[in-house]
Amino acid sequence: MSAKLLDRFEFERVLWSQNVARVAGVDEAGRGPLAGPVVAAVAVLPARWADAGLPAELAGLNDSKQLTETQREKYFKFLTRCAEIEFGIALADAGVIDEINILQATHRAMNDALAKLNPLPPHALVDGRPVKTLRVPQTAIVKGDARSYSIAAASVLAKVTRDRLMLEAHAQWPEYAFAEHKGYGTAKHLAAIAKHGACPIHRLTFAPLKPKEAKLF
Repeated sequence: MSAKLLDRFEFERVLWSQNVARVAGVDEAGRGPLAGPVVAAVAVLPARWADAGLPAELAGLNDSKQLTETQREKYFKFLTRCAEIEFGIALADAGVIDEINILQATHRAMNDALAKLNPLPPHALVDGRPVKTLRVPQTAIVKGDARSYSIAAASVLAKVTRDRLMLEAHAQWPEYAFAEHKGYGTAKHLAAIAKHGACPIHRLTFAPLKPKEAKLF
């Protein structure tokens, strides 16, 4: 189906028709990097938008990875200021990731983000695979951030929040150039790790930072 014909309220619409008034999109940012937190976000968009359409300020909303930084910041500003939108954002830092593993840390962050909504939404649309420990009933959608406006909104909230945190980390540890790669394992980042070792936000259970390889640094 072409992007023009794609109904990005398709999954929400089914639930709204079943009188599930509050449908939460859930997504995360930062599962793959060698440094920094994993950030999860939840967004509940108003059901009336199914008929009225998205506000002009959200025109073009999509998977955050397909948007420019300027677009993401614009959407983030609207999503966090619009009185009709409910949202929650939570993170698990590198220490938690090392302690319980990245998958469990991601799921914990998702639940923490959901917990910021009161009351809890009765149903969630989750990007990717089902989350067994999710605190509410869910529908898992592969590539959901490009197929659901609710998940797309959550992806923007998570991505912008994490990028801002990595800019703060860059100010504290400029030798790693976090502003450029946001903690991902680029050649420049790996060279910095080889030269300086790990800093407090590095994930020590991720290669090439695992203890068995620490002698290299």
